[in-house]
Amino acid sequence: MAYCFLLFLFFSSIISTHTHACNQTDRSSLLSFTLTLSSLPLNWTSDNCCHWKGITCDQDGRVTQLLLPYKGLKGGMFPSSLANLTHLTHLNLSHNSLYGSLETQFFVSLNRLRILDLSYNLLSGELPLSLPSNNIQKLDLSSNHFFGAIPSSFFHQASNLISFNVSNNTFTGYVPSSICLHASPFLRVLDFSSNEFSGNLAPGLGYCSELKVFQAGHNNLSGLLPEDIYNATKLEEIALPLNSLYGAISDKIVNLTNLAILDLYFNQLSGALPVNLGRLSKLKFVIFDFNNLEGSLPISLMNCTNLLELHLGSNNLEGDISMLDFSRLSQLTKLDLRVNNFTGTIPVSLYSCRSLKAIGLSGNHLEGEIQTEILSLKSLSFLSLGYNRFTNATGAMKILMSCKSLHTLSLAGTFEGEGMPSDDDMVDFDGFKNLRLLSLADSDLTGQIPLWLSKLKNLEILALYNNQITGPIPSWLGTLPRLFSLNLASNRISGEIPKQLCRLPRLVYEPTASQVDNYEFELPIFGGSGTANPRFEPHKLFLFFPAIDLSNNNISGDIPTEVGQLQLLRKLNLDSNNFSGVIPDQISNLKNLELLNLSKNHLSGTIPLSLVSLTFLKQFNVSYNNLQGPIPTGTQLQSFNASAFEGNPKLCGAPLANKCSRPNKGIDEDNKKNNKDMDNGLHQIPWFYISSVVLGFIVGFWGVCGSLIINKTWRYAYFRFIYNIQDRLYVMITVRINMMKRKP
Repeated sequence: MAYCFLLFLFFSSIISTHTHACNQTDRSSLLSFTLTLSSLPLNWTSDNCCHWKGITCDQDGRVTQLLLPYKGLKGGMFPSSLANLTHLTHLNLSHNSLYGSLETQFFVSLNRLRILDLSYNLLSGELPLSLPSNNIQKLDLSSNHFFGAIPSSFFHQASNLISFNVSNNTFTGYVPSSICLHASPFLRVLDFSSNEFSGNLAPGLGYCSELKVFQAGHNNLSGLLPEDIYNATKLEEIALPLNSLYGAISDKIVNLTNLAILDLYFNQLSGALPVNLGRLSKLKFVIFDFNNLEGSLPISLMNCTNLLELHLGSNNLEGDISMLDFSRLSQLTKLDLRVNNFTGTIPVSLYSCRSLKAIGLSGNHLEGEIQTEILSLKSLSFLSLGYNRFTNATGAMKILMSCKSLHTLSLAGTFEGEGMPSDDDMVDFDGFKNLRLLSLADSDLTGQIPLWLSKLKNLEILALYNNQITGPIPSWLGTLPRLFSLNLASNRISGEIPKQLCRLPRLVYEPTASQVDNYEFELPIFGGSGTANPRFEPHKLFLFFPAIDLSNNNISGDIPTEVGQLQLLRKLNLDSNNFSGVIPDQISNLKNLELLNLSKNHLSGTIPLSLVSLTFLKQFNVSYNNLQGPIPTGTQLQSFNASAFEGNPKLCGAPLANKCSRPNKGIDEDNKKNNKDMDNGLHQIPWFYISSVVLGFIVGFWGVCGSLIINKTWRYAYFRFIYNIQDRLYVMITVRINMMKRKP
C-alpha cells in the first residue's frame, strides 16, 4: 500500500512538471521584452520561464500573469515584444521607468487581458481610439505623460470594465462622462484627477448604477454639478477639489445615502449647505474649504455620527456655533471652521469629542476665554484660535500648557493689546513638552520675550511679529536645540544681536538622515486674516524656510560676524533697524541664503565682493544705508532692480545709473609705460630686495591704516589707499630695476 502511494506521488510530480513546462513561444516573447530594456535587473536564466520571478503560468505552461512592479525597469515598452503572450490575463509593470506609447495592436493581441496596470512610468502619447479587449476589468494608466483627449469610442467595447484610472497625466478636453452610457454596467471606480480637463461635467454619470468612486479633482472643470450624478445612488466618494465649479449644492445630494467622502475643496460653490445634509449618516469626510458658501451650519449635520473630518474653512458661513451640539460626533478627529463669520464662544459640547486631534477656529468673531474643559481632549495636537476676540492671554496659556499632545498652537491676532504671558509660576511649570510651532503674533502684546519659552526644547517655529515687545533679544533663544524659524519683526526690540543667536544648532549643523523630520500638520498652518494660496499651503514641517526675521525694530550695533555660522539659513531679514558698521564678509558663508534684506540701516563701507558666492539669492536689498564704492560686477547682484541699492549716494555701478570713476588715472598711465621693464626686470631682482620692499610696505601701511581697518568704518577709503600704495610699489620696484641695470 505504501508502495502504491509513493508511485502515485512520483507520477503526480511528472504530470505536474509536464503541465507547468514553459511554452517556448512565451519564453521567447519574455526574453524579447528584456531586450527592450536599458537595464537588466531581472534574473531570468532558467529554461522554464514559469519559474521566473514575476511569472505565473497555467497548466499548459502558458504565461498568464506578468507582475513586475517596483523592479527598476528602464527602457521602451514596445507592444510587439509582448504580442505573443496571448494567454496573459494580468499585466502589472507599474512603478518603473518605461517609456513609449500604447497602440491598438497592443490590446488586439492580448485579448484575454483582465488587469492592466502601467501606472507610475514615463509612458506618453494619446490613447488609441478603442479598447478592443472586452475582457479588461481594471485599467490603470495613472502617473504617466499621456496627453490629448480621451476618445469616447475608447470605451465602446469595455463591457466588463470595473476600474478606470488615468489620474496625474496631461489629458485635455472634456471628462468623458459618456463612459457610463457605453461601458460596463459594473463600473465602480473612475479617476480623472490631476489632468487638464476643462469645461462642464456632461450628464451621464447617473447611468453608472454601480459607481462607487468618482474623482476628477485638480483640473479646470467649470459649471454646475450635473444633476444626474445624484442618481448614482451607490456612490461612496465624490472628489472634485481644485476646480472652478460653481452654483449651489443640490438638496438631491441626500439621495446618495452611501456617501462617505464628499470633497469639493477650492471651487466657487455658493449658497447654503443643504438643510438635510445630516441624512447622509455614512459621511466620514466633508471637505468644502475655500468656496463661497453662505448661511449657518445645518443642525442636521450633527446627526452624522460617523463623521471623522469636517472642513468648512474659508467660506462665508455664519451663525452662533456655541448653539450647536457636537457631542454626538464622538469620532470627529478634525474640525476646521477657519476664516468664516461665526460668532459666539467655543462650544462646550466640542469638548465631548474626545477623539479630536485638530481644531481650527481662527479668523472668526468668537469671544470669551479658553476654558479648562479643553484639557479633556487628550489627543489634541493642533489648535488654531487666532484672529478672534478672546481675552486673558496669560490664563489661556497656563491652561494650554497642560495639553501634553499639543504640537501646534496658533493664537495670532487675538488677546489684542494684552501683556505677553509671563507670570513667574509659568517659568517653573513643565508644559508644552511637545510643542513645535507657537504663534503669538499680530496682537500688539506688550512686555518682553518671556523666559518660559526657554524650556520649549522641541520648539521649531516661533512667531512673535507685529507686537509691542520691548527689551533685548534674550541670549537663551540661541540654545533652543530645534528652533530653525524665528520671526520677531515689527516690535520695539532694542540692544544688539546676541552672538548666541548665531549658534542655533538647527541652522548650523546639517541634520543626519535619521533627524530629517517629515512631520505633517493636521491642518494647513495659514488661514488668518490673509490666507495663502490653498494649492501651495505647506502641510509638512520641512517645507518651512529656515529663517531669522528681526526687521522693523530698534536693534543697534554691528551685524555680528558669527552670523556666518548659520549655514543652513535661507532667509535673513534685518531691515529697518539701527545697525551700523560694515556688511560682514562672513555672510558669504550662508550658501543656502535666498533672501537677504539689510535695507534702512546705517551700514557703511562697501558691498563685500564675497557676496557673489551667494548663488541662490532671489531677493537682495541694501537700500538706504551709507554704503559706497562699486557694486561688485559680473555677478548676479546686477540682476536685482536698482531699487535694491538706492538711497546710498556714494554707491556706484550697475544696476545703478551712477557710474564709477577709476581713481588715480595719471598714475595708471605711468604704470602702462613701466609694465614692459617690470616684466623683463622682475626675474633679475634678488628675492630679498622684493621682500624688503614688501615688508616695508606692510609695516608702513599698517601704521597708517591699521586703525581704519579695525574700526571697519572707512572701508572705501581703505581701498582707495590700496590703489595708491599699489601704484607706488610698482614705481619703487621699477626704480630698483633701473638701478640694477646701471650697475657694472
